[in-house]
Amino acid sequence: MAGRGGESSGGGGREAQRVADELRARIGNVYPLGSFLPAQRALAVELGVSRDTVQRALRELANEGWIESRRGSGSRVKKVQRIQSSTAKATRLRGQVTLAPFISEAFERPEVTLDVYTLTSESLDAHIRLQSERIRGGFISPQRITLRMLLPDPSLPLPYPRVKGDLDNSRMRERLRAITETHTASLVSALRDLQTEGLVPTVNVKVRHAPLTPTFKLYLLNEVEALHGMYEIIERQLELRDGEVVTALDVLGLGATLTHHVKAPDDPRAPETVFVDSMQQWFDSVWDHLSE
Repeated sequence: MAGRGGESSGGGGREAQRVADELRARIGNVYPLGSFLPAQRALAVELGVSRDTVQRALRELANEGWIESRRGSGSRVKKVQRIQSSTAKATRLRGQVTLAPFISEAFERPEVTLDVYTLTSESLDAHIRLQSERIRGGFISPQRITLRMLLPDPSLPLPYPRVKGDLDNSRMRERLRAITETHTASLVSALRDLQTEGLVPTVNVKVRHAPLTPTFKLYLLNEVEALHGMYEIIERQLELRDGEVVTALDVLGLGATLTHHVKAPDDPRAPETVFVDSMQQWFDSVWDHLSE
């Protein structure tokens, strides 16, 4: 393909990151736990990249612990995002419980409200794009979508991700900034295009930054549900854009185990209600007083 000739150095790194992002979004949904990913040649054709780019993306997923690859056997999914939920709904009982059904159900209401606190917008971007396609296909038809997203201040010296033993963390800061900017622009565009095209009458998207190091991820859905999970710090091999492989201290947002909480109807003192309300009050306080 014409575009493959330019897959070198920085260009190849960006393409490999794009492929890795796409495969992460599919793990647990298109590719359930224990299943095998398509062959490298098939992925290269589908995603319009070279096999070398697919191999780089698969190495990144293997380093993060999502898949295991064996010569002659292919790449098998060994980990998916886990969500602990006390609420039994049919869509959440089939196989592995992942974030996708929760976001999908939130978008099935006429008015969709999402408040999100996260290190990057990477995982949310994939889910927003999926819901955008459902709206375009006529499967769902929300009338109002409101998204508020809190991200860390880009100038904040975060303790992770960082190259282990390297005092100069500028490359990792730049990598985190590039990932966040790319996915934030993608999800904002996906939502605003829905209003521009007349598919959703009202879309309100706001992204702010706060001087806080995220130690947990939080999704507040339609003011009645909360998904909350702590970031676990891990040591992993990471390939930078110039192809250098480094040992990094990092967190995996897609790998965080989330707990699911739903407000109890007509019981403001129920533990689940108190948890959701307290998380909403915390989010509002940071949004109103600390964010820019």
